[in-house]
Amino acid sequence: MKIAASIFSAFIAGTITASAFVAPSSNAPVAFTRNSQEVAMRGKTGLSEKMSDELDIPCDEECAMTCYPNLPESVHPGVLSGQAMVDLLEHAKENGYAIPAVNCVSSSGINACLEAARKNDAPIIIQFSSGGSQFYAGKDLDNSNYSAAIAGAISGAFHVRTLAEQYGVPVILHTDHCAKKLLPWIDGLLSASERYYEKHGEPLFSSHMIDLSEEPIEENIEICKDYLERMAKIGILLEMELGITGGEEDGVDNTDVPLEDLYSKPEEIYQVYEELSKVSPMFTVAAAFGNVHGVYSPGNVKLEPEILNKAQDYISEKLGDEAPEDKKPVMFVFHGGSGSDLSDIRKALGYGVIKMNIDTDTQWSYWEGIKNFESKFHDYLQAQIGNPDGPDKPNKKYYDPRECMRAAEVNTVARLEQCFADLKCQGILGLGEKKAADNVFGPALGGLPI
Repeated sequence: MKIAASIFSAFIAGTITASAFVAPSSNAPVAFTRNSQEVAMRGKTGLSEKMSDELDIPCDEECAMTCYPNLPESVHPGVLSGQAMVDLLEHAKENGYAIPAVNCVSSSGINACLEAARKNDAPIIIQFSSGGSQFYAGKDLDNSNYSAAIAGAISGAFHVRTLAEQYGVPVILHTDHCAKKLLPWIDGLLSASERYYEKHGEPLFSSHMIDLSEEPIEENIEICKDYLERMAKIGILLEMELGITGGEEDGVDNTDVPLEDLYSKPEEIYQVYEELSKVSPMFTVAAAFGNVHGVYSPGNVKLEPEILNKAQDYISEKLGDEAPEDKKPVMFVFHGGSGSDLSDIRKALGYGVIKMNIDTDTQWSYWEGIKNFESKFHDYLQAQIGNPDGPDKPNKKYYDPRECMRAAEVNTVARLEQCFADLKCQGILGLGEKKAADNVFGPALGGLPI
């Protein structure tokens, strides 16, 4: 067990206090002991049964596995939190890969992510924004006090929990950018996780992002520390943003921010690391190194991944003998990953990036699947009856929404395969190629050959 995993185990078990969270000089594991403090582990400790057991649905073969050939023993099929999540992220940092994090707004999008993860024999991060959560609940639902966004995210979380095990893949269930005005949304989700924890020994969500990058850094840190203290008690990880990601996403427009705000300074990153470590090691940092949401023409975005490397060196120097052996004390997150140059992505992986957000590219891939479907079957989609095969021929099997949505999923799975490859996140689980199911809906049962 490595440094972060060791100190997290000890923190949860109550054998060390928050004040001890400066990277230790010893790599010796700390034994897990359950006492009066809350614990946030699942797996070997048996604190939570499988979702399939709770719902009494079949869970055979990969679904029934308790661990994977190539990953730490704590990592299991389904949603991860606490120690299992820490172990997976540490494994990513140690082995130089990052996990794709995809924003989802529908159950169809979630299913495409799970399918892609299994196809690539890899873990995945599924995340919801506040706007995406509201859409998931239904745009006609009142969103006073962010009630629709809270309900939508919780609904999506249960969808992921129900199906992740069935696909046999480990999932980190995350929420994306939460600005200061959106904190009531996160408060509602944390309350839901606390209630879920009381019954199941694990939180509903794995992690949450709090984005206070537009606030003064001191305020950003203090608010994040307060939330991290609450979250760490039940094994939820905090992702905090330092510096601003440019561009526009989900109603947040940073297209005109000063250029210097797009690049974090090593001193600022160390300030964050030092202060959050006093509370818990359960955090990642979305530092700014020229990241921009969206896809732009080549040359319009200037990424500087070396900023992350300089920060790791700076913090390691500050820690001295207490720095980790790999000299990468920080787990970084890459925002604005869509459309990035592969060389920049690979550099970032070498500097401690363990997660890359992908939204714009998968939005396009989903739409492109529908667009191509309409183009292919255009003449069969103009009326309920009548097509090139005859004026009385019905078109139901063409305009059945399952057909164009499945085309969107297939196209998104293909696009995500490129993302997994770019992030060196293939063959991570050690399960090998997925055995094809012989009873899925397809041409033999009336479906179209998408």
